[in-house]
Amino acid sequence: MQGTVDGFGYGAVTPLVAYLMACLGGALGLRCITRSLLVTHARRPAWLALGAAALGCGTWTMHFVAMMGFSIAQTPVHYDEPVTYASLGLAVVMVGVGVFIVGYWGATGAPLFTGGTVTGLGLASMHYLGMAGMRFHGSFAYSTPRVVASVAIAVAAATAALWAAGRARSLLPTVGASLLMGAAVSGMHYMAMSALSVHLDGTAETAADTPDASALVPMLLGPLVLLVLAGVVVILDPMLVLRHPERAATPTAPGVPAAALAPRTSPHQHRHPDRRPAGQGARTPQNR
Repeated sequence: MQGTVDGFGYGAVTPLVAYLMACLGGALGLRCITRSLLVTHARRPAWLALGAAALGCGTWTMHFVAMMGFSIAQTPVHYDEPVTYASLGLAVVMVGVGVFIVGYWGATGAPLFTGGTVTGLGLASMHYLGMAGMRFHGSFAYSTPRVVASVAIAVAAATAALWAAGRARSLLPTVGASLLMGAAVSGMHYMAMSALSVHLDGTAETAADTPDASALVPMLLGPLVLLVLAGVVVILDPMLVLRHPERAATPTAPGVPAAALAPRTSPHQHRHPDRRPAGQGARTPQNR
């Protein structure tokens, strides 16, 4: 029997909040990745790990906030907690692999393509593993072309985000990139949901028309706390407070231009040693 699916049980509330969570995770993650490219190698892993955790948790939270509005009219829906948390771990690990590739080999060429692909596949895998953790009286079926489209959107979004992280040096471009990434991640989610169809078995029972979000709320608390902590770290970072990065003496990654990291010098430092200000007179061979 075909099940009736509703993905917007609370109207526009869940899609909007889900989009904002994707933007928040994207902004924090991109800011951490950008910061990692401007510090020494010893401090870089901590910033990259925080960025990967923020991106992974932001996307995971976006997915399950959106799923609060999901219901199947003929059967109640429950969640398998181990599988659900495994989807979070998978997202953070695969995003971390992609982020570290870009962080150490640069946000250009093959490293960018590889890092973006791994990160995008991690985001898509998180979605489908999270869906596999749903329990109801029936099973899911997917449209292959739409699944492929959702994976392509995830890879494109991740690649664009990592590319932006390698080039954005101020807050405003990061915010713009995070807004675009939030839209792309939300688009990936709803494209994947449009590929879904539900087949119910004979034991299906009638459920309430309104989705039951009570099972998801406790699971969201941990990732939300991590996002808050990441936000505190980013806000207190001198790079953001003082409006200029802590510059390294030499470029720290192939994807970071040397001019962006070289200390600025005054024009007076390039004067010829014998050139003196007007009125003092320059030394000539006659008066030496």
